[in-house]
Amino acid sequence: MKMEKAAYTLRAISHETRLCIISLLSRQEEMSVSQMVESLHCEQSLLSHHLTDMRAKGILNARKEGKSCYYSLRNKQIVQIIHCIESCNCF
Repeated sequence: MKMEKAAYTLRAISHETRLCIISLLSRQEEMSVSQMVESLHCEQSLLSHHLTDMRAKGILNARKEGKSCYYSLRNKQIVQIIHCIESCNCF
């Protein structure tokens, strides 16, 4: 069961943009979509697609404030995966 959950999580984040989102949110407690668009230099529609899917898969939390939507990491332990990837010398 543990490996099944690990595989599910790895599939859910297995895209460069998704890894960048997690890395970004590991440094900021919470960010709006427009802040992420500016930081990641990607199209808002593409980013929104990834954010919606990551939220549905339990990776992110979202809260609305006026017209803005703010995202944060649901489980901070996922940052360990990013740290592991960043410290690996195999890329």
